[in-house]
Amino acid sequence: MDDKRTLNLLGALALSLVDNLNVVAEANAGYGGETPAALVSLGAEPGISINVLRQILNLSHPGTVRLVDRLEAQGLVERRSGSDGRTLALFLTDAGSERRQAILAERRRQLQLALNALTSDEASQLTTFLEKMLTAMTTDEQRAFAICRLCDEAVCPGDRCPVEQQYCQLRQQSS
Repeated sequence: MDDKRTLNLLGALALSLVDNLNVVAEANAGYGGETPAALVSLGAEPGISINVLRQILNLSHPGTVRLVDRLEAQGLVERRSGSDGRTLALFLTDAGSERRQAILAERRRQLQLALNALTSDEASQLTTFLEKMLTAMTTDEQRAFAICRLCDEAVCPGDRCPVEQQYCQLRQQSS
């Protein structure tokens, strides 16, 4: 097997998918950058703090505050009192939830374009390979958050998510 060619093909596929996903996510979020990931993450983890969102998105604190300010001004996010009284909890509004669903639906459509080239058996094999590769890519909590920041947790719940499973295993090993 030509590993260099396989790596090149994987890189081309990954870049093509990312390009397509960025276009549709930005169109549905109204902004580019980490805005789509913020909306998806806040829907998956309602009530998280700005600091947790900052870690998920790998942004600076001021950058995350500006992002949340913009989302709040658009009526997509609201701040509420956090559980400890010192922090603010972030929640999607109904409009934010609708925008999130649109992002995820377009994401599925774009990914389906690539998957349509495979037979059912090939798609099943790909699932196995993807699970194995994602497990290997999950090296710590930060990486787990980053990998899943645009995931649809409804179709890949924690008990079936290779990233979540690997993260839990890493956490147990470090305890």
